[in-house]
Amino acid sequence: MSLRGRTALVTGAAGNLGSTMSSALAELEATLILVDLPGSSLGALAERMRSQYGVHVTERYADLEDPQQRAELIQWVNESNKQLNVLLNNAAFVGTSDLEGWAVAFEDQRLDTWHRAFEVNLTAVFDLVKGLKSLMECSVGANIVNIASIYGAFGPDSSLYEGTTMNNPAAYGASKGGLVQLTRWMSTNFAPKIRVNAISPGGVLRGQPEVFIERYSKRTPMKRMATEADFIGAITYLATDLSGYVTGQNLNVDGGWGVW
Repeated sequence: MSLRGRTALVTGAAGNLGSTMSSALAELEATLILVDLPGSSLGALAERMRSQYGVHVTERYADLEDPQQRAELIQWVNESNKQLNVLLNNAAFVGTSDLEGWAVAFEDQRLDTWHRAFEVNLTAVFDLVKGLKSLMECSVGANIVNIASIYGAFGPDSSLYEGTTMNNPAAYGASKGGLVQLTRWMSTNFAPKIRVNAISPGGVLRGQPEVFIERYSKRTPMKRMATEADFIGAITYLATDLSGYVTGQNLNVDGGWGVW
């Protein structure tokens, strides 16, 4: 299970899920490259990782929606690192309820917002992998883990959102579905040098309206929403040699949502 002597890059590292997964990799003694938006709490997270786990951590600020900032990140990683063993593509465009053209009826969803979701959720992953592939090919145990979503495989139940400001925009599910298929495509084309897998989280408890939490929990066999801690086992498994013969898989961590 150890990642000692290996380097892991995590995008969206300062978020709830990203910070939990970063902590899991740090506990396995990985050297970390943490990436998130300018103005995020990335510095505090990096300092906590150093203090708590005694690992080497480098923080890099980048807006992955911006192709130029992606290019600068790729150049820095290639020039500053002799290896890249784990690439965790966790950064995502999830929008907000007040984002114009996002959490609205389909007829009001906007093309510019659609493009923003695809730029972060799919194009940025393609861009980063393309730019870092050569470095990963000469790294021991190289693997890519893409964070997709249950909505990349299943349609949303719109009744869950009734009476709330929440919604499930077409761009989110479509971009995550594309990420799942990109995972499969890369897995066969990059083998045997690089393994490529995905994790598809179910709904994570983050202060949603009580009525939504109740509906979602009732709809899920495990009768609750996920917490960030529920994903530690999945990332530990896929990022290490425990899954050395596993590639092209999409692991649903969804409390059984997709079973019925």
